[in-house]
Amino acid sequence: MDLTLPFDYATIERILPHRYPFLLVDRITELEVDKRIVGIKNVSLNERYLSHVANGSPVLPPTILTEAVAQVGAIMILAKPENRQRLIYFMGIERVRYRRPVRPGDVVEIEARVLRLRGRVGLLTGAARVDGKVAMNGTMTFALGPKQPSNEEASADANPLLLA
Repeated sequence: MDLTLPFDYATIERILPHRYPFLLVDRITELEVDKRIVGIKNVSLNERYLSHVANGSPVLPPTILTEAVAQVGAIMILAKPENRQRLIYFMGIERVRYRRPVRPGDVVEIEARVLRLRGRVGLLTGAARVDGKVAMNGTMTFALGPKQPSNEEASADANPLLLA
């Protein structure tokens, strides 16, 4: 799989197992393998998970924003050739702070940086910004799982008689 920047939605779908409506990253604009990544999330009014605050103005829930940051970080790890068929698990979050609401029409720039990467476990820090102002930041722990079986292997496992 050839990966050239910027990554569009189709390229991101080849890297992450997520699909609409839970694929929360629209584009990747910068990537330094095992170091840093920058992605874009465009927030539109028709997103089903928008919540309404007291004055009726829709906002992106903080949990969805946190997941978007985690997905950008996952793209950085899974873009490496040796990790492409692996699964990545969101293990925990620390020191996450929500600074301001994210609303429909906002373009969220998400940056993630690797703090530590040892074997199958890593720690990254992430920030989501709108118009250069931090909307959310925090630290996340992740783990790499085993390789996913290919479609042929999965079919053979499901029906062992196919190979006989």
